[in-house]
Amino acid sequence: MNRYLPRTAAAVFATAVVGGLGTNVRSAWYVELAKPSWQPPGWAFGPAWTTLYALIAASGARTLDWMSPEERRGYATALGVNLALNTGWSWLFFTARRPGLAMVELLALEASTLDLARRSAAVDGTAAALLAPYAGWVGFAGALNAWIARHNRW
Repeated sequence: MNRYLPRTAAAVFATAVVGGLGTNVRSAWYVELAKPSWQPPGWAFGPAWTTLYALIAASGARTLDWMSPEERRGYATALGVNLALNTGWSWLFFTARRPGLAMVELLALEASTLDLARRSAAVDGTAAALLAPYAGWVGFAGALNAWIARHNRW
């Protein structure tokens, strides 16, 4: 199957590009932030997100393949909201320099990710399992974001 993979891959790719445009880890603002000792090294983020985006696209395609047309519409909307939240975090954190607001947005992203997993689990356990690393990473990102918001003043 996977007739939806080209569409989910395109949506995820667009998310990665737009999110990347809003991310600047070399800005003076970001470089000067206090960060926890347990933050992964910068080089780890590219491979981590590449893997996560591939899993999101595969999960979305599998889920859409197994759903009825009525269910697809709701899932596609939920996936679109999730990807918009994913992109929005980068812009709030790095471009707007608002870690507190980005944290609130990240909580919405985690809730959205868990909702996608729930919807996927209803039709395909493998699709739901593919989202587990994404949910875990978003949770970890939340802890990192919260630490940065708490330990820096603007």
